[in-house]
Amino acid sequence: MPGILRQLSGLGGCTNPVRLAGHRTEHNLDTTTGEIGPALRRLDSNDLPTGDLLVRCGNRRSTRCAACAETYRRDTFHLITAGLRGGKGTPEEVTRHPRVFATFTAPSFGPVHNRPGTRPCRCGRHHAVDDSLLGSPLDPERYDYESAVLWNAHAGALWRRFTIHLRREIARRAGLTQRELPERARVSFAKVAEYQKRGAVHFHAVIRLDGPAGGETRPPHWASAELLTDAIRAAASRAVVPGPALDGRTHTFAFGRQLDIRTIHGPDLDGGQALTDRAVAAYIAKYATKGAETATGTLDRRLRFVAELATMHLPPHAERLIRTAWALGARKDLAHLRLRAWAHMLGFRGHFSTKTRRYSTTLGALRTARAEWQRLQAAIARGEDPQPVDDEETTLVLAHWAYAGTGLTATEEWLAASLADTPTIPTSKGDAAR
Repeated sequence: MPGILRQLSGLGGCTNPVRLAGHRTEHNLDTTTGEIGPALRRLDSNDLPTGDLLVRCGNRRSTRCAACAETYRRDTFHLITAGLRGGKGTPEEVTRHPRVFATFTAPSFGPVHNRPGTRPCRCGRHHAVDDSLLGSPLDPERYDYESAVLWNAHAGALWRRFTIHLRREIARRAGLTQRELPERARVSFAKVAEYQKRGAVHFHAVIRLDGPAGGETRPPHWASAELLTDAIRAAASRAVVPGPALDGRTHTFAFGRQLDIRTIHGPDLDGGQALTDRAVAAYIAKYATKGAETATGTLDRRLRFVAELATMHLPPHAERLIRTAWALGARKDLAHLRLRAWAHMLGFRGHFSTKTRRYSTTLGALRTARAEWQRLQAAIARGEDPQPVDDEETTLVLAHWAYAGTGLTATEEWLAASLADTPTIPTSKGDAAR
């Protein structure tokens, strides 16, 4: 395979790579004497077929880079699965710990077009699944756009408040003080944020009750899925975040009345089937690559000027949410919310996926393992021994890289497209096995 095709195939389908100019040199380093040996290998961007080192963009948004978003989705799937089944450093005993799958919704800001089962919408129509009216207000003039944007801006703080109340509620039900709970049990969770059609954020979370050291320790005898479910309901009802007072109106933020909690491996509400680990992980991972642009038709990048909206032909509801965020962002008393920087996200500035430290492995660890596996495969392909020759020696890497641009040239795009049907390097050892 020509060198340029090898370089492009290494991108794994990324269509918007980062271009770097510079060099990288590896030397043997004797850790006993500190002596630096001769260069083992050298990589110089000037010697590469494209003239630059091409690095995958790593964007999690499917609208920006489908290939990198798919890698992010798979990594999220493995991260969630490890916390449910064990593996990748998490013991398999977690399958016997109390675990639930919970969905937290936003409150109502006004009636919107929807599909309420077999009944018609309030507008009198039966909307199709792909109807553009879904999620838009029945009466835009009476819809509370200001509260909708501020809810998104405070959603992250509300989740943090919920986790505080959750630990309190578990301790109370166990007959413990808040100080005693960490010595007996630990709450582990992983969550993702999803945009509803109306543009409001809600959260999907796997919540697990462990022993004091996390998944490695057995939960106490009183820990059960029923106790955890009851504590989640109480904590969600108590979680309230005070908001700003604007034009004589004081805002406060809480979760909506719709709270769905299902025991994992318990009866599913949609047909009596078991809610499996794999189904939960796949459902959560699906939303890890989707932002506001997927649900509402809004933007997948930041605005520089609000005047840009005039040429973008956005859905009226999404555009009005963005304009509301932009207008609120001009207020000095809301400067801490950075609403203009996050107007394209309808005010939400939190992380899309978060987890507690002891839930399972990390995305960084998965990426490091994949990079190491790919390095070993490349060394084998070159006929080299991938193992270190001497335990007393390690590798010293001297590198200098500078940003040289983004994207592919027209010729590189054409060549990359010709590789579309060529099998790419699997994203993990597990993918290779499958």
